[in-house]
Amino acid sequence: MKLTSQSFTDNATIPGEFAFCIPAAAGHVCLASNLNPHLAWTSIPSGTRSFALICHDPDVPSKGDDVNQEGRVVPANLPRVDFFHWVLVDLPAELREIAAGSFSAAVTPGGKPGPQAPHGRHGINDYTAWFAGDESMRGDYYGYDGPCPPWNDELVHHYVFTLYALDVECIALEGRFGGAEVRNALAGHVLAEAKLTGLYSLNPALERRPG
Repeated sequence: MKLTSQSFTDNATIPGEFAFCIPAAAGHVCLASNLNPHLAWTSIPSGTRSFALICHDPDVPSKGDDVNQEGRVVPANLPRVDFFHWVLVDLPAELREIAAGSFSAAVTPGGKPGPQAPHGRHGINDYTAWFAGDESMRGDYYGYDGPCPPWNDELVHHYVFTLYALDVECIALEGRFGGAEVRNALAGHVLAEAKLTGLYSLNPALERRPG
C-alpha cells in the first residue's frame, strides 16, 4: 500500500496553510489556515473492509518547562513523546482520497465537533489536553489540527501520517477516544499500512522552515 499527498512530499516541509500556527514578526507565531492536507492511497490489499488514519508528532517535548519561553530553548536531546494531531477510523473500503481542507479548514477555539466526520468517525486529538487549562481555547478537539511546535525548539518536528487497511468495517470503540485507544483497537486487524512524513518548525534559527 502506498500513501501520497499533493500537499507535500515525503520527508519534506509541510506548507504553512496546513499548520495550526505559522511564524509571525511579532509574538513569534500566529494562527494559520489549519487545512488538513490532501491524501491519496493505492495498492490496497484484498480483504480490506475499512481504513484508519492517524497523524502523530513523535517529537513533542516530554517536559514543558522551557517551551515557548523567552531567552530559553527546548534542547534537541530532551526526551520526546507522541502528540496525536488526527485520529480517524471507519473510513469506507472504497475511499481512495481525502481532499485538502475537507476535514479541517480553520482553527476553532473551544474545540471541534465529533465524532461524526465527512467519512468515518473522528477521535479527539491532543490539543484537547493541551488547551484544557486555557479558558478561551479549551474543549474537545475532534479531527485534524495541524503543526504548532514550540518556536524555541532546537528540533525539527516530524508529522507521521499512517494509513491502516483493516479487515473490519468498524473499529470496536465507542464514545470519546484518542490515538492510543485506536492503536490498541487496531491490533490483529491490520492488513497493511503506509506512512507519509512531513517536517515543520517554527524556530527561525533552523534551516528547514515552513513554506
